[in-house]
Amino acid sequence: MAAGLGLLGLPPAVFWAMTPCELAAAIRGRLGVDPSPSPLRRGDLENLMQRFPDPN
Repeated sequence: MAAGLGLLGLPPAVFWAMTPCELAAAIRGRLGVDPSPSPLRRGDLENLMQRFPDPN
């Protein structure tokens, strides 16, 4: 709510009518932030698999 009402200055009715995707896009547009994570690299996956093995 703080981002929508405060940062973006949206009226409450507009804020509550937005979908989460629309709100995220508006925040990205305002801040110039790309929240898309980079793909997991194979080495990182292997590291995670070693650190957290499947208990089965």
